[in-house]
Amino acid sequence: MELVLQLAIIIIASKLAGSLSVRLGQPAVLGKLLIGIVLGPSVLGFINETDTLAEISQVGVILLMFIAGLETDLEEFKRTGKASTFVGLGGIILPLVLGYVAGVLLHLSTMESWFLGLLLSATSVSISVQALKEMNQLKTREGTTILGAAVIDDVVVIIALAFLMSFMGGDVHLTTVILKKVVFFIGAILVGWKVVPWFLNRFSSLKVTETVISSALIICFVFAYLAEYTGVAAIIGAYIAGVAISVTKFKDEVFEKVETIGYSVFVPVFFTSIGITAEFSGISKHIGLIIGLSVLAILTKLIGASLGAKFSGFGWKSSLGIGSAMVSRGEVALIMATIGIESKLLNPDLFAAIVVVILVTTIVTPPMMKVFFQSKK
Repeated sequence: MELVLQLAIIIIASKLAGSLSVRLGQPAVLGKLLIGIVLGPSVLGFINETDTLAEISQVGVILLMFIAGLETDLEEFKRTGKASTFVGLGGIILPLVLGYVAGVLLHLSTMESWFLGLLLSATSVSISVQALKEMNQLKTREGTTILGAAVIDDVVVIIALAFLMSFMGGDVHLTTVILKKVVFFIGAILVGWKVVPWFLNRFSSLKVTETVISSALIICFVFAYLAEYTGVAAIIGAYIAGVAISVTKFKDEVFEKVETIGYSVFVPVFFTSIGITAEFSGISKHIGLIIGLSVLAILTKLIGASLGAKFSGFGWKSSLGIGSAMVSRGEVALIMATIGIESKLLNPDLFAAIVVVILVTTIVTPPMMKVFFQSKK
């Protein structure tokens, strides 16, 4: 029953912290992130990281991105393809190059330096999506561009990582990696176009309760699993599933019920668990490294993605808003950091510092977005 108590604590704490954050003029998600740190082992120790909480958190981020897909205007998404490409690539190139330079200055090997650059190039917009929703920016041209850029960023960075790992003599085959991703995206588009509407119609006609929401969740979870299986992040698969359902007659019903399910339990656990997993013991001896890498991570992604948005036709205020939304590295970078420590591309000290840097980028993203998107008005 300990899990039940933990869930009760997380839900009430995240709601109160989110409300307080809004009262202080910040997005609610910032309060939810910070209360996780307070509840976790680093401060009060009320909640400890467990496999069960991690799994619930994973469901939370999948549902969050699924909801973002449901809210996506597909026509606007098509129109922002060029801008998304510029933002995605701009947000990769600058962190990659300057991350490599930082690795050289830290006396890392060539492979380790390139890995550090790739790690800083990663983006996770799950936190940004919530901030965009709170500011009513998710359905705008800027919001759609950010979501499209996140897809591009994920694919390019993972392929680049596979390319790097292939030089290490492992069992990573670049052609196989690329082929699996191509198959996933082609398959996801075809299934989303032809199979999803048919499945929703057939499954919703069953003589049991809540068939529409059940069929939508089946689609969401299958897309997320297949995306993860083929090396594309699960959140991208969930987002594509949401987009596929957004063009059907079931969109409004699915959105209303998934939002209720997600935001009542799973999404609060996701936001709070980010803070709970933070580990600050022993970081004092690496404080200079953490500050330096945090500044580098924030500025390279902000400047690179903002320049990409500017070159694609956005004004400076909108460009900076888009750039700030791409700053969070989130769970994508954590997964890459884990790969790095397992493959000896990161030493334990650098790994510990990187985890804190990822947390810093995640925490600063919502208030940065608030500043830039408010100034845009």
